[in-house]
Amino acid sequence: MSGRPARGGPYYFCLETFVMATADATPLMPHATAAWLVDNTGLTFAQIAEYCGIHILEVQAIADETAATKYTGRDPVRAHELSMEEIEKGQKDPNYKLKMSVQAQDTIRRTRGPRYTPVSKRQDKPDGIAWILKNHPEVSDGAIGKLIGTTRNTIGAIRDRSHWNSANIVPKDPVTLGLCSQRELDALVAKAAKKAGIKAPEDSRFEGDREALLEELRAERTAAAEARAAEEAEADGEA
Repeated sequence: MSGRPARGGPYYFCLETFVMATADATPLMPHATAAWLVDNTGLTFAQIAEYCGIHILEVQAIADETAATKYTGRDPVRAHELSMEEIEKGQKDPNYKLKMSVQAQDTIRRTRGPRYTPVSKRQDKPDGIAWILKNHPEVSDGAIGKLIGTTRNTIGAIRDRSHWNSANIVPKDPVTLGLCSQRELDALVAKAAKKAGIKAPEDSRFEGDREALLEELRAERTAAAEARAAEEAEADGEA
């Protein structure tokens, strides 16, 4: 049974399972790559999320076409970032972890520098930084700087309210602001919590719903099989 739900359907998961380190190389255009993999492969959302370095709910939104931005799919095979052999392995085994080609990893390491933030979003950085400082004080200034793309001086000024625009800074979720992905933020918080000896927050919204989802998927598979059998029977009758 595939680990991918139908488009528009819910996806139930344990947050701890999908919070991964972001040090691994990811595609140059992760969301566009995810869009292509959703439309052209039978990989699970979890596999796509892990390979692209984005949160599984972002993959769900792309599949449901509810993402804030409509992405044009980018073929990772043609971009030499992923081979068809890897995709086939992943389709056969939902637990298989896709591996990026060595050539692509080397290219990405050489082309990636400090995080780039579009000009239109730079004014939102102080709000995102303030949100992290307020909700996750265990995260270091260095980690915040890498996530948001800012300096320690700016973070310190926002913390002690000496920033030139302090009066207008309102803490806002950096994911909502588009400054980082949910997966990047989750990984950062989990790593900081572990280092500080704090129990990372767990998402328990979907506890107890796994069996309901499995039953729903079984029912859909059975219905599809019955419909296919009926069509074949009807075709045989007409012949």
